[in-house]
Amino acid sequence: MLEILLPAFNKTIIMVFFSTLFSVILGFIPAIALIVTAPKGLKPNKIIYNTLDSIINILRSFPFLILMVAIVPFTKLIVGKSIGTEAAIVPLTVAAAPFVARIIESALKEVDPGVVEAAKSFGASNTQIIFKVMLKEAIPSIISGLTLTIISIIGYSAMAGTVGGGGLGDVAIRYGYQRYQTDVMIVTVIILVIIVQALQTLGNYLYKKLS
Repeated sequence: MLEILLPAFNKTIIMVFFSTLFSVILGFIPAIALIVTAPKGLKPNKIIYNTLDSIINILRSFPFLILMVAIVPFTKLIVGKSIGTEAAIVPLTVAAAPFVARIIESALKEVDPGVVEAAKSFGASNTQIIFKVMLKEAIPSIISGLTLTIISIIGYSAMAGTVGGGGLGDVAIRYGYQRYQTDVMIVTVIILVIIVQALQTLGNYLYKKLS
């Protein structure tokens, strides 16, 4: 069982790590743009704000399995194949990026307007206000939101395993379900629960520490 589960565990960690990394990078850009161009933002722009807002809402509305199938051509274009751990990272990133964007946007919106006004009164530029004031104040909320996102990505990675994505989800389907090896299914579930609990505990600790 160890020979089966260990490689699957490693693949799950790889999928979750890189999907989280890429989704944070991709989600950060529109989040900042939304904050800046919002009606009460630093540089309000109704067209840009509404366009980005609509795109993010559309991407968030796709169920993951449908999204994964729908972007198969894009996945092949990026990694050269549509199955496997590397291929699964693409739809995982696309699915998570809109959520990350909303998390960062919401965290930045929670920053006390008085802090922003104080920074303006000291002559801070918009760039300084965003990166040295708003982001600094919003880090605890961002960490808390990203913890939930990573947990969601773990769930998505398990679903990706059902269609050739590899990882623990693949083991649960191939051995636990198709071969009726209940012990493998139970151990796989236990491993996923431990991973989620560990991440949530770490997220809670960082939130308290940074707050």
